[in-house]
Amino acid sequence: MQRFTSFDGTRISYHLWGEPDGDLPPVLLHHGFAATARIDWELPGVVETLVGSGRHVVGIDARGHGESDKHHDASRCGELTMARDVSALIDELAVPLVDLVGYSMGAVVALITATREPRVRRLVVGGVGSGVVEVGGLDSRAVRSDAVIEALTTDDPRTITDPLAAGFRQLADATGGDRLALTAQLTASHRGGVALDGITAPTLVIAGDADPFATRPEVLAGAVPGAKLLLVPGDHPGVLREPAFADAIADFVNG
Repeated sequence: MQRFTSFDGTRISYHLWGEPDGDLPPVLLHHGFAATARIDWELPGVVETLVGSGRHVVGIDARGHGESDKHHDASRCGELTMARDVSALIDELAVPLVDLVGYSMGAVVALITATREPRVRRLVVGGVGSGVVEVGGLDSRAVRSDAVIEALTTDDPRTITDPLAAGFRQLADATGGDRLALTAQLTASHRGGVALDGITAPTLVIAGDADPFATRPEVLAGAVPGAKLLLVPGDHPGVLREPAFADAIADFVNG
């Protein structure tokens, strides 16, 4: 594990896999809400597939997650801030280009980054769909942010009635997540829209056919110039474990 200090003094952790390739940029992976680089990318086998295809892989632990600093102040959270961390990490890596891959919350971060960061060579986003266009970020129509905040802050998880909100609480508890930091992130969740028409990097949108957070992904793909769309079997967590998901990422960034 490596660490660097981001633009506002926050210490951000990241992981390295594989060997640098002088001909290809690193693949930079950004995980979803309440997860980590290892949970979303290493354990499901995505890292193994990318390294096996010859790529050098970097996985960031977003602020508030994993081994990175955890703020309880919402003003220091949110996907806009995380996008600045991605740019700071590219600076830290001292590379001219990256292939950027994001899932769920990380997909929103990756999309924002790609609207302002010319060093993104190729872009892959998964676990999101029409919500990015119609809501401005993660699809809160699938589960309300206040329901997830309630689930994260209750002393008795047995009182949680929303199954999707309960899933985030279970993930946070299973990974030892800082529930106050996660609550701050939800409070700061991006809802301002993303200038998708300004993305110039070749883009692949991957969505699970049973993912409530990635409904109508063709709406998102249609909003990003020239984007390609791929549907794979699975729900929101299950897509990450589908071999077709990892294979599609490797094929696209190596294409």
